[in-house]
Amino acid sequence: LLHNAHCRVRLWEMSEPMDQLVRNADGDELLFIHAGAGHLFCDYGHLEIGEGDYIVLPRSTMWRLESAEPMRMLLIEATNSAYRLPDKGLLGPHAIFDPAMLDHPQIDDAFREQQDESEWEVQVKRGDEITSIIYPFNPLDAVGWHGDLMPVRINWRDIRPLMSHRYHLPPSAH
Repeated sequence: LLHNAHCRVRLWEMSEPMDQLVRNADGDELLFIHAGAGHLFCDYGHLEIGEGDYIVLPRSTMWRLESAEPMRMLLIEATNSAYRLPDKGLLGPHAIFDPAMLDHPQIDDAFREQQDESEWEVQVKRGDEITSIIYPFNPLDAVGWHGDLMPVRINWRDIRPLMSHRYHLPPSAH
């Protein structure tokens, strides 16, 4: 839909599961699920997703979606950049949303069940071009991981507006 040197905005409608994996080497991806539900499988595990979810996928994360029902999504790529939370200042670390509300993929039964020995294609976006890599097995075969760079999900219903009945909050507070 729109793009410049810093971001790309796309609209995506999906009614069938992806039959390949994708990886964006150009920047982080933000998916907003406008309608529908499904499952995200990535390097870090499995995550159920649905209407109203924001999902941040760090650069070079390998992933695919399985739709349980038709999905309509907004994708925003942070080209040559990464998403991060702004400084919350005097509002404190729990302003806008409680960090405990952030959900991340898990290595669960659904993740283990999708692993197979059939051939899988990975489409890698780098330099605004697509390259295909063929694996003789499903490369989403992690048995564990450690760290804090990972996909995260939060639903818009978990975001709390800043309000004050006694004091005017300027737009910059939000």
